[in-house]
Amino acid sequence: MQLHQLRYLVTLAEEGQFVRAASRLHVAQPSVSSAVRALEAELGANLFDRSRQGAILTAAGEAFLPWARQVLTDCDAGVAAVDALAGLERGRVTLGATPSLTTTVLPPVLAAFRTAYPGVELVVDEAGSGDLVRRLERSLVDFALIVLPVSAASLQARPLGEEELVVAVPAGHPLSLRQALEVSDLRDVPLVMFRDGYDLREATLDACRHAGFQPSFAVEGLEMDGVLAMAGAGLGAAVLPASVVPPGGSLRAVRFARRELVRHIGVAQRRDRTTSRAMEALLERVEVGMRRPAGPAPPARASTVAPPRSRARGRQRRAV
Repeated sequence: MQLHQLRYLVTLAEEGQFVRAASRLHVAQPSVSSAVRALEAELGANLFDRSRQGAILTAAGEAFLPWARQVLTDCDAGVAAVDALAGLERGRVTLGATPSLTTTVLPPVLAAFRTAYPGVELVVDEAGSGDLVRRLERSLVDFALIVLPVSAASLQARPLGEEELVVAVPAGHPLSLRQALEVSDLRDVPLVMFRDGYDLREATLDACRHAGFQPSFAVEGLEMDGVLAMAGAGLGAAVLPASVVPPGGSLRAVRFARRELVRHIGVAQRRDRTTSRAMEALLERVEVGMRRPAGPAPPARASTVAPPRSRARGRQRRAV
């Protein structure tokens, strides 16, 4: 039994098709088929039911899969331990991050890290928080910058900072003249909306429902770049992190009164993974980057924006 056979097995189980598994592994499809068949022959059991629709785990495959994942996790931890002894002259770090952070916090952080440690290979996996949690559980990324809280028992997380959410609208939009607004002001405003499963989509929907209404969509099903472009073209308003709205561009960021919507950002990783020196060095820089302003602050005038209230007298801001 060889490690590459276990890796091919795990990837095929996750992808469900030989073609997709081979593409993710950057090998030819026959290599995956041959490795899985050899593993099945050694175990004396079929691990997959094969059909034109794909490959589905058998009962034997379901039983063997957790053990294969654990072996790969332990081997990766051993490699990380050796890399730690070798210093920061070589290594590989796979970092997951939400789209708002890959366009604001991470570029200067990764540029500085690359300059300091050119021998360390960097891989960035950009996805929503829910997808990143699942990839962490499957050991597809070393650690990830995600929206807290995290409930997965196999993961540990700690807070890094906050992202303020704002309403982004083009010049000329009725809301563009406002200095601050409430969530309820979006009741009759068509929104440009992210795809299903995007944490910003869920945060916006939850906030609107909490305010007593179901929002309407001008267009939905988009990624971050699409939302920015569609909102900039005038299709509708969008709820976004303040840091992603470029200054002097086609969009204006309007704050929610009392910073009503914020997201808590943290770093998460598997509890059973060893942290290599390369990961530690990158994490240190990420933490410093999170403490710096990541983007433009939306304009506000003291005469029109309600001041923050104390916890004892005012309502607390809602974390999303």
